[in-house]
Amino acid sequence: MRAAVSIEQVTKRFGSVQALDGVSLQIGEGEFFGLLGPNGAGKTTLISCLAGLARPDSGQVSVMGFDVQNDYREARRQLGVVPQELVFDPFFTVRETLRIQSGYFGIRRNDDWIDEILENLDLTAKADTNMRRLSGGMKRRVLVAQALVHKPSVIVLDEPTAGVDVELRQGLWQFVQRLNDEGHTVILTTHYLEEAEALCGRIAMLKQGRVVALDSTRNLLDRFSVHKLGLRVEAADKLPEAITRRGSLSEGYLNFMLGSMNEVEPLLTAVRESGCPIRDMRLSTTDLEDVFIEVMNGQDVEREAR
Repeated sequence: MRAAVSIEQVTKRFGSVQALDGVSLQIGEGEFFGLLGPNGAGKTTLISCLAGLARPDSGQVSVMGFDVQNDYREARRQLGVVPQELVFDPFFTVRETLRIQSGYFGIRRNDDWIDEILENLDLTAKADTNMRRLSGGMKRRVLVAQALVHKPSVIVLDEPTAGVDVELRQGLWQFVQRLNDEGHTVILTTHYLEEAEALCGRIAMLKQGRVVALDSTRNLLDRFSVHKLGLRVEAADKLPEAITRRGSLSEGYLNFMLGSMNEVEPLLTAVRESGCPIRDMRLSTTDLEDVFIEVMNGQDVEREAR
């Protein structure tokens, strides 16, 4: 598979902070790729390097074979970025904003495509509304539209659904999934891990500027596959320490991570024998949030899926 994005041993320091520490990634054409990590992990810095907004201290970054520094014009033409920040020009309407954005790439008379974007992002009714009169969620929709207006080969979505309603989130993902099905490469950063689990075929996790996990979503889930048992009990403070130290309290449930179903009955027996009645129980399997927490707590998983 040809690489749509190539990132090789990229480093970036801001004063005493090592934002990126030898990051290497190859993202294939047509992938829906997730880039995850806690705040300060280096995700936005990496995207800034990819978009040519920040210059790496060392290493090389290319988009569709074009180096982002030496072939900046062509690399930028291949890339559409939806930033985290709500940045907009308050003097223009939504349609004018998209026409101006098109002009930056030498594109004229593309109102048919603009209309299609507006419709898919539920912005048609706001096409002639001044940007400063839009709500925060509507402004974020326009940022997505701006990133797509020149039909880039690679679409980078940096927290695109932060602060937007559920309806837009579903509509946005249907549109982006369609673009991905048509061959566009999509790179997503999000704190909504259920979105990444549902959409991304492959995932990289960053921690303190390093890649600490890189594999297919399915392999990551399988690697950390465990059963989760949540118990709501009366007088939980009376449970023996041998039981409580195995679990973690969340939303009124004492949650246990179990390697197999064979561990369920002995645990339930121990809780009952402690004299704490069980009022509710829920059993589930590993999701991406569990994997994320496990990796951030120290388990590096840098094996590539083949």
